[in-house]
Amino acid sequence: MLDFLQPQMIITLVLRLAVLYAMWVIGSKALRFAERYAESAAGVQDLKLFRYVRLGWTAVVIYMAVVVGIYSLHMEQFAAFYQQGNEVVAWFTQVIGRIVAVILLSYVALRVVNTLAERIVPGSEFSRRTVRVRTLTGVLRSTATVVIVLLAFVMVLDNLGVRSSALLASVSVLGLAVSFGAQSLIKDIFSGFFILLEDQYGVDDSIIVNNNPNLSGGVEKLNLRVTHLRALDGTVHIIPNGQIQTVSVQSKEWSRFVANLSVGYDADLDRAIEVVKKVAGDLYEDAEWKDHFLEAPEVQGVTALNLDAVNIRALFKVLPKSQWALGREFNRRIKRAMDEAQIMIPFSRKTINWGGEPLLVEFKQTPPAEFKADMKKRPDVGADTDMNV
Repeated sequence: MLDFLQPQMIITLVLRLAVLYAMWVIGSKALRFAERYAESAAGVQDLKLFRYVRLGWTAVVIYMAVVVGIYSLHMEQFAAFYQQGNEVVAWFTQVIGRIVAVILLSYVALRVVNTLAERIVPGSEFSRRTVRVRTLTGVLRSTATVVIVLLAFVMVLDNLGVRSSALLASVSVLGLAVSFGAQSLIKDIFSGFFILLEDQYGVDDSIIVNNNPNLSGGVEKLNLRVTHLRALDGTVHIIPNGQIQTVSVQSKEWSRFVANLSVGYDADLDRAIEVVKKVAGDLYEDAEWKDHFLEAPEVQGVTALNLDAVNIRALFKVLPKSQWALGREFNRRIKRAMDEAQIMIPFSRKTINWGGEPLLVEFKQTPPAEFKADMKKRPDVGADTDMNV
């Protein structure tokens, strides 16, 4: 009876049962995943078979735990179970135990990576640090996941008797051959690496790709291969990084709203400029909008003389991504202020000059007889005049 109290024996039993428990958890998760897939993708309605398989898997693990416990505690009086426990332990020691241990350690490593990534919380306000943190967190998490899974795969094959050195050599040769046919993929990865290294743009930035207005919006996701761009209407554009030639970033460091206001040639320009200055100053002093500004507005005055109007320009230097909301508010206020000041924002019009001679317009009345004869020559309204039909 004292043999049961030996610490080494107890530790060995606990470790073996822990490996069996890990194997049971992995198998149960795999079976539940297969059940959900069969229910959603394959449309299987009767799932009793999966329940029976799970119960059978649990019964097998429990039986293996019993025989392993009998063998670990040296209970040789149960000869049949003791021998089976010896075979199970030998089998686990040689193959399954190591594989389960590798999978368990890989699972723990993935959980640690995800936990550390979740602890890196970016700030709530939009800034370059927030963009950088969100972008690098996603890239590092995905990269670490790929590395852990590949290492676990190689170690599992090694425990199954497959020589990892020969496998890696074969993979390297295969990779060299594939690289010639996957140059675009390599280009995407290198482009994504330099996008991250140089902080060209990141998650939550507003960008325009390749000067194409149809490829504009907020960056929703960024990795080494592709950029996910969410447009204003909700469309997601998935753009390979290697195809990005130019990027116009609308939210880097600071932004600017450029207000171009047109007034007619008959308007009092000095008064119009004063109205623009007053509206810009009131918007700058408004407590609701003051935090959006980085500096006081600048009214530049008359900037262009167009065919139909005179342009007055005002500049607003604001926080990144604030230019659109502030621009809408300024447009609303300036329209109301111009109406109150009776300064017309002109609409398009044209003047036709016929020269110096007076234009003579004659109205000729057709005699009734000629009018009736002309109407008889015309086809009836709605009649079919196509004689070829």
